[in-house]
Amino acid sequence: MKTNTEDIDQLIKDTLTQEEAKFYDDLEEQNLLQSVFGIFSGKNSWIVIIMSLVQVVFFGFFIYCAIQFCSAEATNELIKWGIFGTISLFGSSMLKLFSWMQMDKKAIIREIKRLELQVSSLSGKISDAN
Repeated sequence: MKTNTEDIDQLIKDTLTQEEAKFYDDLEEQNLLQSVFGIFSGKNSWIVIIMSLVQVVFFGFFIYCAIQFCSAEATNELIKWGIFGTISLFGSSMLKLFSWMQMDKKAIIREIKRLELQVSSLSGKISDAN
């Protein structure tokens, strides 16, 4: 059973040239792995790579703090390693949030491009009809 979305997509593809139809197909929704690896391409890929490396460092420091916390005997050491561990986990979480926001941004840009292509196709159809 076809949905309205599939019907609309087919109508749009019928009005596009072969090159535009290929571009439209490239704008399809991505799965999770494609989205994750997609943030490592583009103009800002260098900052995403740096953020990912820093995130790994923060998480590694959290593991170190957790080990030190478990082996600490004095209350002052427990507090110190607990605070450092919390801060490092917080930093790692914030960098992960940055990555998820980049994935969301790329999905929104992809949808805007699809809309631009649809508007262009419809305007071409309207100008041909007049």
